[in-house]
Amino acid sequence: MAKIGIIMGSQSDLPVMQEAIDILKEFNIAIEVDIVSAHRTPEKMITYGQEAHNRGIQVIIAGAGGAAHLPGMIAATSPLPVIGVPVKSSNSIDGWDSVLSILQMPGGVPVATVALNGAKNAGILAAQIIGSADKEVQNTIIEYKESLKAKVINSAKNIN
Repeated sequence: MAKIGIIMGSQSDLPVMQEAIDILKEFNIAIEVDIVSAHRTPEKMITYGQEAHNRGIQVIIAGAGGAAHLPGMIAATSPLPVIGVPVKSSNSIDGWDSVLSILQMPGGVPVATVALNGAKNAGILAAQIIGSADKEVQNTIIEYKESLKAKVINSAKNIN
């Protein structure tokens, strides 16, 4: 059963969202991936938000570009934590429209927001949320962070 839902507004968001997919697969965390457009498939979006927790989803990662309403609308319809990934799209204003749309949520409808095109961090954050209650996932995160530390130490040794 999937623990993390990864949704995006359109197929064009997949290259960015693939980083979340890849890191969660690396962590061996079950995911489901779908295209759910806030503007073109609003009924599907509402159903997804209302029913994801019934399928065992524990965190939703929602990526969107342009007006980027998907993360906020999912957060409005779901009891689950939502992580928004602003995507710099072809119709974007250097991505700022997406960043601000996801970042500026009204009180009562929180969306955790990562950097522009920051799907990898969204995946890591989702794993950390799950890891707060799942020791196996938490150990995977600890190992991952240790590997980051080792890379920095090794690269520093190779400077000279």
